[in-house]
Amino acid sequence: MATHIRFLPDNVTVTASVGEPLLAVAQRAGVTIPTGCLMGSCHACEVELEDGDTICACITAVPPGCAELTIYLFSDPTW
Repeated sequence: MATHIRFLPDNVTVTASVGEPLLAVAQRAGVTIPTGCLMGSCHACEVELEDGDTICACITAVPPGCAELTIYLFSDPTW
């Protein structure tokens, strides 16, 4: 099942497969998500979902049963 991932504030939409790593989806879409440890500990890759939940993109994959997913990117000049 294909999922449409929308990255804001860039307003870039890309189609992704269930289980595909979010960092790979973002990279394929030309969207940069900062990273640090790549294990979810430093929270440099933290993004916010439409429902207000925050996740670490480096350890999260496209979830099953979701036709559309909106991801809000944070901007932190220190990373």
